[in-house]
Amino acid sequence: MDRSLLLNRASWDERAPLHAASRDYEVEVLVSQPEHLSETVRFDVPRLGDVRGLRTVHLQCHIGTDTVSLARLGAQVCGLDYSAASLLEARRLAERCGAAIEYFEADVYQAERVLPVSTFDLVYTGIGALCWLPRIEPWARTVAALLKPGGRLFLRDGHPMLMAVNEDHRDRLQLEYTYFEQESPTVWHTDQTYVESDQRLLQTETHEWNHGLGEVISALLANGLQLSSLVEHQSIPWEALPGQMDKGADGEWRLRQSPERLPLSYTLQAIKA
Repeated sequence: MDRSLLLNRASWDERAPLHAASRDYEVEVLVSQPEHLSETVRFDVPRLGDVRGLRTVHLQCHIGTDTVSLARLGAQVCGLDYSAASLLEARRLAERCGAAIEYFEADVYQAERVLPVSTFDLVYTGIGALCWLPRIEPWARTVAALLKPGGRLFLRDGHPMLMAVNEDHRDRLQLEYTYFEQESPTVWHTDQTYVESDQRLLQTETHEWNHGLGEVISALLANGLQLSSLVEHQSIPWEALPGQMDKGADGEWRLRQSPERLPLSYTLQAIKA
C-alpha cells in the first residue's frame, strides 16, 4: 500500500469512532428503529429497486450504516473496507441491529483476495467513495471480477464537475481543481472531520483524486460491463459548497440559486455481460 493510501487509512481509522458517535450517521436511530434506513440508501431506493435475496457486496462500507440499510431491504449483504477501526464500528452496529453481515478488511483493489469472485448479484458503492481511489481502472476490474454474469453495479457518487469547483468561494462557482484523473493527488490538510465533533484530528493529511464521468464509464466498458442507467442529480447529501446551498427535507443539499448550473452527484448502473 503506497503512502497516499496509508495516510488515508490512518485518517479513516481516527474518524471512525467520531462518525459512529455523531448524530449525522444516525447510529442510535438505526439501532432503536428496526425499519429505519440511512439517508443515502433512502435516496437510492427508487433506482435500486427490489434487492431481496440478492447476494450483495458493499465496497468501501466505512462504519456500515448503508450496509445495515441494504440488509433491511432484504439483501444478503457483506461489506468491505480497508480501515480496521471502521470495520470495528460496522460489526458493532450490525450486532446491535441484529443484522447478519460479514465484513472483510481489504483495499478495494485487493478485494479478490478476500471475497469470492463471480458470485455477487449486486456490487454497491455509496456516495463519497471513488475520490479515495488513485485510479479508476483497477476499481472497475474489481467490480467486474466480483459480479457474476448478469450481476449489477450500483454506484452513486459526487459528480466530478462538482469536485472540480473550489468550495472556498461562497459567491460563485469557480473551477480550480482537476476534472480528469491525475497521477498526483489533491492534498488536503485539516484537523476536522465532516461531522460535528469537538475532537481535533491528529491525522490531518489526506489525498484525493477526481475521476471524470467518461473515465468511469470507459473503465467499466473496458472490463465487460454494459451501462444500463445514468442519472445526474442536482443534489448531494452534504453541504459541498458552503454558503451557496440549502438543505431539503430529504436531507439532500441543493444550490440556492440556479441549481441547473451544476450536477452535484450521479447514479450509474451497469450490468456484467
